[in-house]
Amino acid sequence: MVSSSSLIEIIAKKLKEYKAENIVVDPVMVATSGARLISEDAIETLKKELLSLATLITPNIPEAEVLSEMDITDEASMVDAAKKINETFGCATLVKGGHQINDANDLLYRNDSFTWFKGKRINNSNTHGTGCTLSSAIASNLAKGFDLDDSVKRAKDYISGALSAMLDLGKGSGPMDHSFAIDNEYTTEYEG
Repeated sequence: MVSSSSLIEIIAKKLKEYKAENIVVDPVMVATSGARLISEDAIETLKKELLSLATLITPNIPEAEVLSEMDITDEASMVDAAKKINETFGCATLVKGGHQINDANDLLYRNDSFTWFKGKRINNSNTHGTGCTLSSAIASNLAKGFDLDDSVKRAKDYISGALSAMLDLGKGSGPMDHSFAIDNEYTTEYEG
């Protein structure tokens, strides 16, 4: 989570300077609870400086509502919002489901088309960091050479495995078990 405009500007500057590829941005702006996590000016800087550099952005439903300036109430409005975000910022958009819209189904929109990535809700209260982990896993798969669709699918499968491992640390909403897959199909390279 990057909460200040100045940090967002530095990140964008360095991404351009190093000619970074496969940029995946999880626009951590609104918590699942609906609480705003960054200021309005930081949101505007994120929109202006960083999102146009992204290969993919991965907003949750409340974040997609902010970015699209639309209410999302069902799967059809998820598609409409994802389309508007894609057209506005020029990058692929993965609107993460849940949030009482559907059962963990995510929508990937790009190039005037969309794909649903179905998921199942796993009854685990330890979900802290799932959005960040999903975007990191997508970026890792892109870096390995997988295409965007395969990268999203592999990342969703990884998240499902990490949640299914049912790690239970401390009190409250803890982390999922990132180490469930130390040496298996998620660590393999693309063999195209």
